[in-house]
Amino acid sequence: MTAASPLILGIETSCDETGIGIVRGRTLLSNTIASSMDEHARYGGVVPEVAARAHLEALQAAIEAALAEAGVGLHDLDAVAVTSGPGLAGALMVGVGAAKALAVGLDKPLYAVNHLVGHIAADILDADAEPLEYPTVALLVSGGHTSLLLVRDLTTDVELLGETVDDAAGEAFDKVARLLGLPYPGGPQIDRAAVGGDPNAIRFPRGLSRASDMAKHRYDFSFSGLKTAVARWMEQQKAQGNEYSPADVAASFREAVVDVLVTKALDACAQYGVPRLLLGGGVIANKRLREVAIERAAKAGVTVRIPQLSLCTDNGAMIAALAAELVMSGRQPSTLAFGADSTLPVTEIQVAESVGVADVQVADVQVAESA
Repeated sequence: MTAASPLILGIETSCDETGIGIVRGRTLLSNTIASSMDEHARYGGVVPEVAARAHLEALQAAIEAALAEAGVGLHDLDAVAVTSGPGLAGALMVGVGAAKALAVGLDKPLYAVNHLVGHIAADILDADAEPLEYPTVALLVSGGHTSLLLVRDLTTDVELLGETVDDAAGEAFDKVARLLGLPYPGGPQIDRAAVGGDPNAIRFPRGLSRASDMAKHRYDFSFSGLKTAVARWMEQQKAQGNEYSPADVAASFREAVVDVLVTKALDACAQYGVPRLLLGGGVIANKRLREVAIERAAKAGVTVRIPQLSLCTDNGAMIAALAAELVMSGRQPSTLAFGADSTLPVTEIQVAESVGVADVQVADVQVAESA
């Protein structure tokens, strides 16, 4: 293996996107994503069994496309990387099984890594950005996760400051979109619906932001109550025969989410004396969130870093990038004893051994070998 700039293929199957990425050190060579979002839209949200089957069907073609884009072959690889968790158990198993089969079949080292830390690693693939400095505060916002992290070192020291205690921000967007009669996924739909709306028209609650919440939940998030508040407000208006602007509802809801996310993230920067904030996850595609974060961070003397938007959603490139950092820092490969861990803690950056699905499933081996 070339430790200076290893060639690594990363596999990401934690939710509804089959991501295959190839990097050489910190250089992105390919980023292939096969999404099953359209299939889930029929049900108004992600169906785990549908996601797992979609990964199984998409893997071979996605791997072939990534290799072709990168201009490399399987035997050129220095290592294989895969998301071990967190995520949907069945979906994770497909990727883990395929990665193990590739590693064994090619006789290549295998690195099992953390999905959330991978979102941070996506930042290092920006060739035009300055190198990531430590420590940094990271706010990760997606359909399934809302986490605030203190990153002292990408490969050795990531601390969880807070996370959602109920719905993630992305889930709240999906649920409020449904209340407004908008299709799945809710994030882009709410953005469109909010155009022309007044973000201050309705003062929706900011979860876990009262003084009494600070001792126990200073950096935690809660969006379930916000979704309920929107539903009750709409019900009251209808019951009273009042007309209201859906654009105002969408904009006011979005503002409540953005306000909480940015306020808590900047509070963490101030508390820990860190003048850097990294944003990651699919919800970062929300334009209003980026605008407010950049504006308020500038006033607080905090620099905001945002990976390329194509690398903010779940993807295999970020998984390969994290593994490359592990290789270049001298970390040993994972053993085949690890499994899919749907609740993998963010502090476990690389999985060496864990209790779980240890054996490579025959069906997954066949899929990977045929690639």
